[in-house]
Amino acid sequence: MNPLHSTAATNEHPVVVTRVAERQWHALDDDQVVGRGHTSPRPDGRVFLSIDAWHGAVFDRLADAMLTDLPRPLHTVVDEADLDQRSGWERIGFQVRRREREYLVPTDPELTGLHAVRPPSGVTVMPLGEAEDGPLRALDRAVRAEVGATVGWETMPAEVVPLPRGITVLDPSRYAVAARGDRYVGLVRLAPVPRQPRIGLIAVRADQQRHGIARALLAEVLGSLHRSGVAAASAEVDESNKAATALFEGLGSRLAGGNLELACR
Repeated sequence: MNPLHSTAATNEHPVVVTRVAERQWHALDDDQVVGRGHTSPRPDGRVFLSIDAWHGAVFDRLADAMLTDLPRPLHTVVDEADLDQRSGWERIGFQVRRREREYLVPTDPELTGLHAVRPPSGVTVMPLGEAEDGPLRALDRAVRAEVGATVGWETMPAEVVPLPRGITVLDPSRYAVAARGDRYVGLVRLAPVPRQPRIGLIAVRADQQRHGIARALLAEVLGSLHRSGVAAASAEVDESNKAATALFEGLGSRLAGGNLELACR
């Protein structure tokens, strides 16, 4: 792309915005990098933008360049408490599309009420790292197909780690699963986030829901964290997902904040 110039910057030097790689843009002021833009394609096809710039004028120039280069729709995620960042994206045409609630989930079974929870009859819960690789990947594919055919993956948490094409289970040791006989029917993925683990995904096959499998999986995973000395885990839930909201709030989870997904179409 041709560089874009603007004198609205940190001083009298013109700001030059250049696409330096397939997914990266730099804003230069007198050969100094004063802002960066980046895109992250997600497995569900959404493309998310991020911009790191200290000054609003630099933010606007980077955003203008990226929106000129990229096809719509485009998405971004902001902390709902960061009003300045939100207003910056809204200023260039982004609108709130969905909200995610962030919960802190206690791990103590006496606090969650999971101390007496047992798997439903005929269901076995396998702790983190004990699932067989092949059946786990088959369950993951089945769950993704069911989500795609119903509520859609665009309702899932926006903050997901991009994975190589075709790979959705990166580390099987991070999963606990529920099995009915030799069929895997539910899973919990625990994301290894620094300082505090995050429940990255909890899912149960459509024909096995409403039998208590999700609670049994959480009882195993949260109980394991408690025994290892971890007091709480985090979880992100789309506010429109009433079942997930009721599940986590029923465990005594505390609302710790939230994110906004904004879109430009």
